[in-house]
Amino acid sequence: MAVVREFTLPDLGEGLTGAEIVRWLVQVGDVVAVDQPVVEVETAKAMVDVPCPYGGVVTARYGEEGAEVPVGAPLITVAVPEGSDDGSAPPVTESAADGGSGNVLVGYGTAGPAARRRRVQLSPGPLRETVAVAPAGPLPVISPLVRRLAREHDVDLRRLKGSGPEGLILRADVERAVAAPAPAAAPSSAPAPAPEAASEGERIPLRGVRGAVADKLARSRREIPDATCWVDADATELLAARAVMNAAGGPKVSVLALLARICTAALARFPELNATVDMEGREIIRLPDVHLGFAAQTDRGLVVPVVRGAQTRTMEGLSEEIARLTEAARTGTLAPAQLTGGTFTLNNYGVFGVDGSTPIINHPEAAMLGVGRIAPKPWVHQGELAVRQVVQLSFTFDHRVCDGGTAGGFLRYVADCVEQPLVLLRRL
Repeated sequence: MAVVREFTLPDLGEGLTGAEIVRWLVQVGDVVAVDQPVVEVETAKAMVDVPCPYGGVVTARYGEEGAEVPVGAPLITVAVPEGSDDGSAPPVTESAADGGSGNVLVGYGTAGPAARRRRVQLSPGPLRETVAVAPAGPLPVISPLVRRLAREHDVDLRRLKGSGPEGLILRADVERAVAAPAPAAAPSSAPAPAPEAASEGERIPLRGVRGAVADKLARSRREIPDATCWVDADATELLAARAVMNAAGGPKVSVLALLARICTAALARFPELNATVDMEGREIIRLPDVHLGFAAQTDRGLVVPVVRGAQTRTMEGLSEEIARLTEAARTGTLAPAQLTGGTFTLNNYGVFGVDGSTPIINHPEAAMLGVGRIAPKPWVHQGELAVRQVVQLSFTFDHRVCDGGTAGGFLRYVADCVEQPLVLLRRL
C-alpha cells in the first residue's frame, strides 16, 4: 500500500506569488527520489528547477507547460511507499540521502543524486516495475537559455546529439538544428488554402520577467514623485586610472566597478538617498547598508542583480562580484534572492551606445544613477580646447526624500570623482 502526498508550488523567494510552468521533468508513473527536480518554472526573477520533498510514484500532474501557477497550488501527487513517513526511501529508486548538494528551496532539503525515472504500475499490492517510455535520465542540457531557445524554435532536444563534454547539448547544437532545412513535403494536388484575413495585431502576454518589469515600472511612476538632473563629465582621467590599475597585474577592474565604488562613497556623504519611503507610516527609512543593484540586459529581459554590502567591498571585490552576477544573469542561473533587496541602482545604459536617459526609479528605492556612453568629444581642458573622453551622468531621485540641493550635491560629487579620481582616494 502507498500513501498519496500532494506537493504544492513552494515559496520561491521574496515577493514572488507564482510561477510559469516551463517544462515538466517527470511524467505520471515515473518513480522519483527525494529532492529530485520534477518541474522547471520561470518566476519574475529567475528560472528554477523545483525539487519534490517526497520519494515515490508520480500519480498526477497539475498544469500544462506555459500555465501560471500560484504559490501553494498543487504541482504533483506522489504515492509514497508505506512505512516511509517522509518519503525518503522509495523501494525502486536510488537513495538521495548521501551527498546533498546544498541547493535549498524555502522549506525543503538539499538535492541528492537524481534517481532514474521508470514507469511503474500501481496496484493494491507492492509496486511492480515495468519498462519506461521516458528517458533513463535527465536531458544533457544545463543552460536555461539553451532550453528556452529550443522551445522558441520548436526543437525537440531529445532528438539532438550534444557536441559538448559527455554529450552536453550546447546553444550551437540548437542553432544548427534551427538552421537545418526542413524535410521536403510530398507533392500534393490539393489546392492551396486561401490566405487568412489580416489580424488585428499580435498579443504578447505580460508575464515572467517582462510582466514583473511592467508592474514595477508602472508602480514606480504611479507612486514616486521623481525628478532628474544631469551633468557632463570628463572621464579621461578615470579611464587612465583604470588602465594603471589593470597594468599592475591581479584582478582586472571594470569601469562599472569604478562607478560602483564612486556611488558607495557618494552615498556615504549623502545617506538621504540610500533610503525608502513608508507612506503608511509617514516615514523616510534611511538604510544602513548599500545593496547596490545594477541593470543587466539578458535574453530574458532586463534584470537587476544586487551586490549586497557594496560599501564594504574593495574595488577589486566589486569588480569580481559584478562579473559573477552578470554571468549568472546571462545564463539564467540567478537565484531570486540575488535579484531582490536593493537600496540603490546603477544603470549603465551607455552600453547601448546612447548618451543620456531619464531612468525610472527601481521601486521601492529612492534614487538611480544613469551613465551614458564614454565617447571622445571636444572639451575645454586647462583653458584649451581638446578632445577628451566625455560621459553624461543622469540622476533620478525621489523628491520625497530630499530636495534638489541634496540631489545636485550627490551628482556633483560623482562627477568630481569621475573627473579627478584622486578626489575619491582623498575622501575615502
